Amino acid sequence: MKTNEKLPLAVEIIKNGGLVIFPTDTAFGIGCRMDDACAVARLFKIRKRPKFQATPVLVGSREMAQSYLQPIDEKVQALMRACWPGALTLILPCRPEKVLPLVRGGNQTLGVRMPNHEVPLSIIYSINVPILGPSANFHGRPTPYKFTDLDPELVKLVDLVLPGECSLKKASTVLDCSVKPWKIIRQGAVDTMI
Repeated sequence: MKTNEKLPLAVEIIKNGGLVIFPTDTAFGIGCRMDDACAVARLFKIRKRPKFQATPVLVGSREMAQSYLQPIDEKVQALMRACWPGALTLILPCRPEKVLPLVRGGNQTLGVRMPNHEVPLSIIYSINVPILGPSANFHGRPTPYKFTDLDPELVKLVDLVLPGECSLKKASTVLDCSVKPWKIIRQGAVDTMI
């Protein structure tokens, strides 16, 4: 079964609170809808991710990101226009009442990215809700950039795995725009030149 044949099934699973592993432009991700507390808790448990560690969220547009964030200033908007869709994760002040505490690690910020890959974007457009997008590995283990990199033990714990290619095979750059001056948390595929 090719990825695109499984996409409708992936959409149904995520829509109904399931977990799916999927390719993105950077690496393979593991995701669920960001507004389902049970699905989010299951994802954290499966990945053995510390509860205080926020998880990145994938969005389908700047407008979708804005609905979960405090008003975004023009400099950040310009960065989004220049780098999205793409491998830049931006940490921004969020609307905590709209984001589950586990997703934001108990903080008042949210890491958001619009991926440059049809698979996650198709899922997000179909359910009209951002999805969690951490890499599909157990916490502290190597990031999977190819389908063959996926840990069989993790694969057993999710509801579906979509095969496919990651074009960049490099982690996203993470830029914290909630502080001044902005701070690079992780240098990745995008050179932000801040």
